[in-house]
Amino acid sequence: MINKKVVVALGHSALGKTFPEQKEAVKNAAAAIADLVEAKNQVVITHSNGTQVGMIHSAMTEYSRLEPTNTVAPMSICSAMSQGYIGYDLQNEIRTELLNRGIYKPVSTLITQVRVDPFDAAFTQPHKEIGRYMTAEEAAAEKKKGNHVIEIEGKGFRRVISAPRPMEIYELDAIKALMDAEQIVIAAGGGGIPVLQQGTRLKGASAVIEKDITSAFLAEQLDADVLLLLTGVEKVALNFGKDDQVWLDTMTVDEATQYITDNQFSSGAMLPKVEAAVSFASSSKEHISIITSLDTALDGLNGKTGTKIQCS
Repeated sequence: MINKKVVVALGHSALGKTFPEQKEAVKNAAAAIADLVEAKNQVVITHSNGTQVGMIHSAMTEYSRLEPTNTVAPMSICSAMSQGYIGYDLQNEIRTELLNRGIYKPVSTLITQVRVDPFDAAFTQPHKEIGRYMTAEEAAAEKKKGNHVIEIEGKGFRRVISAPRPMEIYELDAIKALMDAEQIVIAAGGGGIPVLQQGTRLKGASAVIEKDITSAFLAEQLDADVLLLLTGVEKVALNFGKDDQVWLDTMTVDEATQYITDNQFSSGAMLPKVEAAVSFASSSKEHISIITSLDTALDGLNGKTGTKIQCS
């Protein structure tokens, strides 16, 4: 019997920053996932891809410079590549970990496309940095192509892209079918590939989607019991890193919303996780979001640690 239906969102720390680092890091992630599966939970996994998609984009851009006949890879293709190779490492390590425990469960990675709204205000306010640092001349060339560029003091120029909100997950039925077949599913990696619907065709958008927001959206669409957001700390804190830091065991949706308004959370780290937690928890009184570390995933799910967010 299944205890809980859980969407597990793996953060940057679960993947490392290079090929060798990722190969080692996913062993810890696989152990945490196996703990959840062994406890009879149904698991769907999402994951970060910020470092990986940036590395792929930089590599493909450099390749186009060395081989001018090859065009620069669009962001949608870079995102698809990152989903594939991260999923490859994850599913193999999870499979190995489960088999070593005497558990046989198929693990599948699903390349996932997510519809975004072409009129989303985010397209007018790009802020997600991507790719390598450029010279002023290279930055000017990017601007001529219609791309957005910002200057990073002391480092050079960098391209920035938009982060629209998810509207629809096209592979949702496939995810459900794999779950019904009792498979572990890895989906919506990096927030999914952002696409624009044009008639019957899906066109990749030059954007990224915040992974944690898509994780919350997916969890809601699956009517999961829990959204488990795994990060580098065991609990959410107020006044993080300061003398008056306070670790939180619980937050209501209203409390978390107020903390967001009070700028309690770092925009590049904890803020997206708390926003995602609020989004899922506010969608139903039965929905619970939990933020904790990779090493305490099962304890967090069982209420022994972590920060729980739900409606009051």
